Amino acid sequence: MSSRRVVVVDDHDMFRAGVRSEIGASVDIVGEGSDVDTAVKAIVGTEPDVVLLDVHLPGGGGTEVMKQVHQRHPDVKFLALSVSDAAEDVIGVIRAGARGYVTKNISGTELVDAINRVAEGDAVFSPRLAGFVLDAFSGAIDIASVDEDLDRLSQREREVLRLIARGYAYKEVARELFISVKTVETHVSSVLRKLQLSNRHELTRWATDRRLV
Repeated sequence: MSSRRVVVVDDHDMFRAGVRSEIGASVDIVGEGSDVDTAVKAIVGTEPDVVLLDVHLPGGGGTEVMKQVHQRHPDVKFLALSVSDAAEDVIGVIRAGARGYVTKNISGTELVDAINRVAEGDAVFSPRLAGFVLDAFSGAIDIASVDEDLDRLSQREREVLRLIARGYAYKEVARELFISVKTVETHVSSVLRKLQLSNRHELTRWATDRRLV
C-alpha cells in the first residue's frame, strides 16, 4: 500500500513540525496550512487522501476550511486533530463533514492508524468523544438549543466562557488568550448578560450541563 497523502493544518508551527517528525516516515505529508486561506490553498493544490485539521484556526476555523474545500473537492476526507474535547467542537466539525475527531494526546502510531482508517472510509473517534456523537444523535444533548445559545456569543466570548467554566481565574484566562484582565471581565459580563446568568458558578453549571468543558 502506498503512503497516504496528508495535509497538516494547525496554526502552531511547532505542532505541525512535531506531527511531521512523528508520522512523516509513515505517511506522505504533501502540504501544510496555518489558517483558513493557506489550508484551502494547500488542500486544493495537492488533493490529499486525508487532511489533519485543527478545529480553531484564524480566518474562520476548521469548519470554514471544510466548507470551502468540499465545494470544489467533495471527496477529500478530514480528520479533526484538536486539543479541545468540548462537545460543541466535536459535533460542529462532524456536522461540517469531518470523518473523525481525535485529541492531540494521541500517539504517533495511533494517529497513522486513524489516518489510514479515515482514508478507507471509516469514522474514527477518541473513545470519550464517540460518546458525545452518540449522545447528540440519540437526543441526549439538545444540539439545536446549544447552538442557538452559542450563536449569541462571539468566538472570543466562547473561548472565555470555556476557560472560566474550566475553573481558570481571570488572570489565567488573560494569559491564555493574550488579553488584559479588564478585557476578560468585559467578556464575562457580556456572556452572563447574553445567557441571562448571574455569576460564574451559574456559567460553569450552564457549560457543564451542555458538555462544553
